[in-house]
Amino acid sequence: MSDGVDKTDELYPIAVLIDELKHDDVLLRLNAIHRLSTIALALGAERTRDELIPFLDESVEDEDEVLTALSEELGNFVEYVGGPEWGHVLLSPLENLAAIEEPLVREKAVESLNKICEELSSQQVEEYFIPLTIRLSKADWFTSKISATGLYNVPYKKASPPMQEQLRQQFGLLVHDETPMVRRQAANNLAKFVKEMPATIVVEEMIPLFQHLASDDQDSVRLLTVEILIAIAEVVPKEQQSSHGVLLTALRSLIEDKSWRVRYMVADRFEKVAKAVDDEVVSRDLVPAFVKLLKDSEAEVRTAIAGQIPGFCKLVDRTTLLNDIMTTVEDLVSDTSQHVRAALGTQISGLAPILGKQETIDHLLPMFLQMLKDEFPDVRLHIISKLELVNQVIGIELLSQSLLPAIVQLAEDKQWRVRLAIIEYIPLLANQLGVKFFDEKLSALCMGWLGDTVFSIREAATHNLKKLTEVFGVEWANEAIIPKVMAMGGHPNYLYRMTTCFAITTLAPVVSLDVVSKSILPIMDKLVVDEIPNIRFNVAKSYAELISVLKRLPNEGTIYSLEKSGSSAPPSPRGQELIEERILPNLEKLQKDDDVDVRFFATTAAAAASGEPMITSP
Repeated sequence: MSDGVDKTDELYPIAVLIDELKHDDVLLRLNAIHRLSTIALALGAERTRDELIPFLDESVEDEDEVLTALSEELGNFVEYVGGPEWGHVLLSPLENLAAIEEPLVREKAVESLNKICEELSSQQVEEYFIPLTIRLSKADWFTSKISATGLYNVPYKKASPPMQEQLRQQFGLLVHDETPMVRRQAANNLAKFVKEMPATIVVEEMIPLFQHLASDDQDSVRLLTVEILIAIAEVVPKEQQSSHGVLLTALRSLIEDKSWRVRYMVADRFEKVAKAVDDEVVSRDLVPAFVKLLKDSEAEVRTAIAGQIPGFCKLVDRTTLLNDIMTTVEDLVSDTSQHVRAALGTQISGLAPILGKQETIDHLLPMFLQMLKDEFPDVRLHIISKLELVNQVIGIELLSQSLLPAIVQLAEDKQWRVRLAIIEYIPLLANQLGVKFFDEKLSALCMGWLGDTVFSIREAATHNLKKLTEVFGVEWANEAIIPKVMAMGGHPNYLYRMTTCFAITTLAPVVSLDVVSKSILPIMDKLVVDEIPNIRFNVAKSYAELISVLKRLPNEGTIYSLEKSGSSAPPSPRGQELIEERILPNLEKLQKDDDVDVRFFATTAAAAASGEPMITSP
């Protein structure tokens, strides 16, 4: 190395690391932290335990960035101190880091402590790790207690019953801590802690802790108890839940909480809550609660619950859905918030398989019709993007009668971004609705976009044709698209002729050699002599793409254009012959063009044809 010191040598002095870690440059100190594993390997396990770890333990005063890196690095250090049997020596520096004021440092320290705990034996956990957890839990400063809340569930699995009881009691003190930040983090970790316990202990000891947190005066604490409720409900057998009135009372309180943030959390996890409780609770408590949340005064809550509609409705019978829920769902169609309507648009189609054909026609189709006329484009687009479920239930005929006017309206929207968005959905719609519907209703729209005044629309329209060809096949493209695109090559407006060049470049990879020979190359022959230089150099660029495609096509035998129908059509030349006979002569003309750009792109295309290196600049 440049300084003459072999840093992998076992005698590499720890003093060098000390100097680097004390250096004024933060980057140098960071690099030193990231090289700890290399240094530990050089020192060996014993010197790492005796010298390196104690030094790091004493050095927990630095920039947050350096301490974060150290916290993360120590979590992967068990192998460097001699394996799991010595893993406990890493706990001391991480305990100090877990008490630091910076949250990110503490989070990384807690992650590393839990990672090390997974590798420790039960004896080590009881002798070293649990005392550490309790020390942090009893510390004077709240930062240590916050870290402690995340250090219970991993050691709990390895602890003996008396130690488990001690851990539960100590966690209970954190739940009752006077500092809201500690209670908040305790609530955040209680759901994980509960999952490690049998149902009897959960009922006797954890439900009271949950109840205390669910009635906390801070809404930032209460909103976290929704996950605890779900965890408890998943542990306690469903047949026992109704007997624990406290649990159901807390659930009702959360649903009716005065803070919209708490109600939002309930709404956002409503399906998970419903799956965790028994059927009686769903029908008696959750159906009315669901309806109430759909009518909530806050748009954020209504948006969240709208996202739960299909999932929750699968859990109730059709009678309840039709009599108790559908009316309120229908009201969301005209909700004052566009975000609520957009959320409903992404979910409402999911009701079709649940309702069945007749009820979908009676209830959902009127809603679709109204939402397809919504002034907010996202609502209309969300409806269109999820139509496959409805199509499967009621069939294309009924659906298309409602759908077409909305698509036309979107396709002609004055905002070009709306037009662009609907173009992106056309291949999806085409796949769902079939070739017949597309040819009759949507083909003209797709061709119309090729002449749009906005370049991005014209570009997207050409890519749309490529995707449609992939959906419906080359034969369809040859009959339905290619003739119309080629006809645009003779349009008096140069933009249409330019779009023909773009379309040729885009379509070339998905059409057959026969289509290239019979349809594309003849129009290119005309565009080569176009009066507009921009057209001519785009022709040259199109030729470059065609050459690339023709070189990849099979070059064996001869291709017949109407082979499948048994017609005796004349053979199409092979790819290489097309390049030599139909393309290179035109490129030679373009290489003599008056315009420098035309000459450049023509020369580039010709070089590609001959396999020469590509020219990179005019």
